[in-house]
Amino acid sequence: MDASFLVEAVYLLSATLFVVGLKRLQSPATARAGNAIAAFAMLLAVLATVVDAEILSWTGILVGMVLGSVIGGFAARRVEMTSMPQLVGIFNGFGGAASALVSVTEFVSNPNVGVSTAGVAILLGTLIGGVTFSGSFIAFAKLQELMTGNPITFPGQNLFNAFLVIVVLGFATAALGLVGALEPLTAFYIFCAIAVVLGVLIVIPIGGADMPVVISLLNSYSGLAASAAGFVIGNMVLIVSGALVGAAGLILTQLMCKGMNRSLANVAFGGFGGSAKVDRAQIGKRPVRRADAEAVAAELGYVNSVVVVPGYGLAVAQAQHELRKVGDLLEARGVDVKYAIHPVAGRMPGHMNVLLAEADVSYDKLFDLDEINDDFSNTDAVLIVGANDVVNPASRDPQSVIAGMPILDVDKARRVIVMKRSLSPGFAGIDNDLFYMDNTLMFFGDAKDAMADLVREVRELA
Repeated sequence: MDASFLVEAVYLLSATLFVVGLKRLQSPATARAGNAIAAFAMLLAVLATVVDAEILSWTGILVGMVLGSVIGGFAARRVEMTSMPQLVGIFNGFGGAASALVSVTEFVSNPNVGVSTAGVAILLGTLIGGVTFSGSFIAFAKLQELMTGNPITFPGQNLFNAFLVIVVLGFATAALGLVGALEPLTAFYIFCAIAVVLGVLIVIPIGGADMPVVISLLNSYSGLAASAAGFVIGNMVLIVSGALVGAAGLILTQLMCKGMNRSLANVAFGGFGGSAKVDRAQIGKRPVRRADAEAVAAELGYVNSVVVVPGYGLAVAQAQHELRKVGDLLEARGVDVKYAIHPVAGRMPGHMNVLLAEADVSYDKLFDLDEINDDFSNTDAVLIVGANDVVNPASRDPQSVIAGMPILDVDKARRVIVMKRSLSPGFAGIDNDLFYMDNTLMFFGDAKDAMADLVREVRELA
C-alpha cells in the first residue's frame, strides 16, 4: 500500500477525531473524554507528519513523547486552579508562536514567493501568530499580576492602533514584492516586529473583568494561525484542526460577550474592568447582617432547596472540596442542592465547571444561567462563594457600569448567604447592593476555613 495513502488516511482519521472531541467538549460530563480524543488525534497527526517527512527516528519520537508527557503531567499536577487561566494563556501564546515560526521559516527559505496563495497564507500566519504570541503573554502577565490588571490606555490609542494596522499592511505589500522600496526579506522582518507590537497594544487596554473573553479570543487566534500555517505547508489536518479551534473560539467569545451584555468591539476598546468611576470611599459603608458558621448551617440544613453560586474567590481559596462536602451533607439531610454557573464567572471560560469537576461534583447538578435563573424565586436558600459582579442587582440599573449584564437572580430567593472575605468590590469596581438586602446574610472569612467550619456545623445539626 502506498505510504502517502496511509498518511492521508491517518490525517482523515485525525480530523474526524478532532470533530468528535470538539463535540464532546459541549458538556462537562463528556469534556474529559473529548479532550483525550482530541489529544490522541493530534498525536496521530504529529506521528504521521514526522514519519512521512522522515524528520525523526522512532527513538526520537519516543523520547519526545516521554518528555512531553512528563512536562505535561508535572504542569497538570502543580498548576493550581487559580493559575489555570494563566496556563491556558501560555498555551495560546506558544501555539501562536509555533504557527508564526512555520510561516517565517517558509518565507525566509523563499523570500520571492510573491503574490500567491502561499505568500498570502505566510503573511496571515505570521500576523495572527505574532499577535497571539505577544497578546497571550500580556494576558498572562495581567492574570499573574506581574503587571496591573487595570486597562492601560493613552490618548489616541485606538487611532494609533489603526495607524499600525495600515503600516503593517504596507509592509505586507512590500514583502510580496508589490512595492519595490524595500527588499522583501527586510520588509518581512519589519512586518513581523509590528505584528508582535500589535499583540501587546491590543491586550493592554483590556481590564481584568474581560480576561475570560480575551483568553477565548486569543485561543481562537491561535487556531486561525495554525490553519494559516497549514495552508503554508500544505498540511490538510493542520488546516482542519486550526479552523475548528478558530471557529469554536469565536463562537465561545460571542457567548462570553453575550454573558456580559457587551459587544466584542466594546470589550476591545471600552476599557471595562478597572476604569469604573466610583466613590470607593463609600463602598462597604452600609450596614450588613452578619452570620457565623452555626447560623449558616441552620439556614441551609432545614430547607428543601439550596443553590450554590461559585465564583473566582472559591478558586483562590481552593475550597471546592470542602464545598462538595457541604453539598453531600445537605443532600444526606434531604436538601435538593444545585450549582448555578455564570458564563463569565472566574477568569476563563468554564473555570467554575473545571473547579467543581476537580472536586467530583456531579455534572448533572451544574446548571448555567439560562437553565436556573427562573428557579431562584422558588429557592429556599442561595449560598454564594466568592462571586460578586455576576450576582449584583445593579445590572438592572440603566446608569450602572454593568447595566444590562445578565446576572444570576439570586436576590429573588428567600434567603441569600454570601461567603466572602470582605465587602470589597469585584472586577467592575462597584459596590454590590445584594450585600445590604434584608434577605442577605454575610458570612465573612477565608472560604476554605469558613467552609470547613460549615462542614462541622452541618454535621452537628439534629
